[in-house]
Order: sequence, then structure tokens, then C-alpha cells
Amino acid sequence: MLHLEHFAFGWLTPALAFFLSATGCAIGLQCTKQARLGRRRFGWLVLASFAIGGTGIWVMHFIAMLGFSIDGAQIRFDVPVTVLSAVIAVVVVGIGLYLASSPRAGVLALGTGGVITGSGIGVMHYTGMYAMKTDAHIEYDHVRVLLSLAIAVVAATATLWFSVRSWGVVSTVGAALVMAAAIATMHYTGMSAMHAHSVSGAADPQGAEAFQVLGPLLAGLSVLTLVLLIGVTMALTNPHGAPKPGRSA
Repeated sequence: MLHLEHFAFGWLTPALAFFLSATGCAIGLQCTKQARLGRRRFGWLVLASFAIGGTGIWVMHFIAMLGFSIDGAQIRFDVPVTVLSAVIAVVVVGIGLYLASSPRAGVLALGTGGVITGSGIGVMHYTGMYAMKTDAHIEYDHVRVLLSLAIAVVAATATLWFSVRSWGVVSTVGAALVMAAAIATMHYTGMSAMHAHSVSGAADPQGAEAFQVLGPLLAGLSVLTLVLLIGVTMALTNPHGAPKPGRSA
């Protein structure tokens, strides 16, 4: 069995992943709050989906992957499948937020949204892992895979619960930290399910190196996150003229 290294750059990658995840979740919570106030609900939910699904979940996953290596094996990434995993994260979060933030949403909608979103996060994670090509043979511990999926559902449900509450700045930051911790726990639980074995005479894996494919994608989402942060800040500091709660634009 080959040694798997999850912290090739020490604590830099997990710390950066956690920070960006918490930032994305905090921005997403504020976007969802604007949607609940009736301010162009659909548009704010789309932005919240990109913030939470894109930065809070997908960026966290792949920044953490920058610190992953397999001793004695090469790693490449399939670009289209990697992009697909990002799309999955944004779409499933959007579905969950739409269900949970509906004016008539109750416990059933919250639970349904949590299951859909959590399952989607799991699909995103393992789609991202499928995008990773290596000349080693990869196996998974099914028990830990199921545990990671259960954690994803719990984390998603908690995220949706936080999103439908009205929070001040301090509470939003606290909620975002909890969400980021849950997302990170799911990621590393899923990664712990992986085992790698050497394969004699295996062909070199096809695809792009980690920084070649992840660098531009992460840079693009980082810029989007900055734009969202500016937009949310402007919305919070210029509340005058906003429609009354309950009215949709």
C-alpha cells in the first residue's frame, strides 16, 4: 500500500481552504438574507449558490487537493470532469437554497433540501476524485465513504438552516465557521477512505497537472468571490429604497 500525503505543504493548504470556505459561506449567508428580504430573490439565490457551492465547498475541496500526493505515483486531473464537479456543487446548493428559502418552506422542505444538497456535495467530491488520474490503483473503504456522505447531508442541512435565519455580522461569521468546519470534515473523511496500491508497468496518467488546471479555476472563483463580497457590502450599507420583506422583485 502506498503512502498518501494530505498535507504536502504543511498546514498551509488546509488553513487556506478553511478560510476561503468560511468566507464563501459567510457571503452566501448574506446573499440568502437579501433574497429573503425580497430583494430580487432569484438573483441573490444564484449568487449565494456560487458563494457557498463554488467558494465554500468546491474551492475548499480543490485547495485541499493541492496538498495531496501519493508517494511513488503521478497525479493528473481531467479538466472537463473537474469543471463538472464545480457545476454540480453550485447547482445542488442552489436547489437546496431555493427549497429552504421559500416563504412557505417548513421542516420537510429543509430536510429535503438538505438531503439533495448533501448528496450532491458527496457527488461533487467523488466526481472531483474521479477527475484525479494516477498510475496507482485506487480503492475506497465503503464504510468511510458512507460516513462522508452522512456528514455531507448533516453539513448541508445545517447550512440551509443557517441560511433561512436572520443573522447579524457576528452570528453570520460564527455560522460560516461552523459550516466550513463541517465541509472540511466531510472532505477529509472522504479522503481517508482512499487507499492506493502500486501497479507494475502502469501507463502514465493523462491530464493536466494540479496547478495547471486548478490555478485558473481557483483564480476565477476567487475574483467572483471578491465581486460578491463588494456587492453584498454595498447592499448592506445602502438599504434605503429596498422593497419591504415579503415582496419579490
